[in-house]
Amino acid sequence: MKTKKMTRRRMLGAGSMALAAAMFGKPSLAAAEFDLKLGVNTPETHPLTIRLAEAAKLAGAQSSGRLNITVFANSQLGGDPEMLSQVRAGGIELLAAPSMTLSTLVPLSGLPSIGFAFQSYDQVWAAMDGGVGDIVREAIARTGVMPLKMVWDNGFRQITSSSSRQLNSVEDLRGFKIRVPVTALLTSLFSGLGALPSSISYSELYSALQTHIVEGQENPLAQVSTGKLYEVQKYCALSNHCWSGYWILGNRRAMAGLPPDLVELINAAFDAAAVKERADLVEMDRSLQAELTGKGMTFNKPDPVQFRAALVKAGFYTQWQKTYGADAWAVLEKYTGKLT
Repeated sequence: MKTKKMTRRRMLGAGSMALAAAMFGKPSLAAAEFDLKLGVNTPETHPLTIRLAEAAKLAGAQSSGRLNITVFANSQLGGDPEMLSQVRAGGIELLAAPSMTLSTLVPLSGLPSIGFAFQSYDQVWAAMDGGVGDIVREAIARTGVMPLKMVWDNGFRQITSSSSRQLNSVEDLRGFKIRVPVTALLTSLFSGLGALPSSISYSELYSALQTHIVEGQENPLAQVSTGKLYEVQKYCALSNHCWSGYWILGNRRAMAGLPPDLVELINAAFDAAAVKERADLVEMDRSLQAELTGKGMTFNKPDPVQFRAALVKAGFYTQWQKTYGADAWAVLEKYTGKLT
């Protein structure tokens, strides 16, 4: 049977309305044998949150009421670092963890986000469903949390700035105060480009931009839109400076306490939803530039070659090759081509 094409309007409208009341931060009225909390930083209207809620609902329905998974969107359970600590300690059972934040615990999870490494989604998914995904998943498992198989999409990241500065060149980034996630990789990347990166949790980003603690930030367009960052940013440079994803993590003790059939239900529901979310985000990105332009943002597309050259000169790639190790770096370069 053919699936009706999901438009962005339908996805963000009907999908979020149908699921929000039942799934976002409101546990089921009927007591389930296993009641799990899933934290995520994205708003309820973001494709990631919508597909997480669908997967949670499906797994619950297929369990005949034995399992209930409640999705807490929009950082309701804390900022990313706090939720990562909670899922490790067992305060929450599941977490959709941004790969950038996860890299503070699992450095190898930052490997796919090396600056200007991937040129297309074909390269990204070949790597993440292949060798790069394998080594990252193994590294995550060694830290005591259980990663589900498929990584979800967060998109290629772009740079936005306030009305005081449009970014077209490396020179424009010199001295630029930019928010980055709490991760060494992006701090290193923007320092190598001459900017002044500041690590701020996503839940505090809007306020930091509004009060001019930072001049700009970098994120995929989906988060610029759903986080309403266009209200406090004027320009967007389509830099595609790196790709990032989300890993679904389970507290090892909680997952080990589930019957095997429920673990299988969770894995199947969330991996299937990951495939749909990847497609959703591509479709959403296609329409977002026009939508954000209509809301007052101005777009430009810098030449990535100049940024790559500046990073080579700054020793960025050499530094991170040493950090990740020659073997992991060689696996990455199988999909990206030579980086150093």
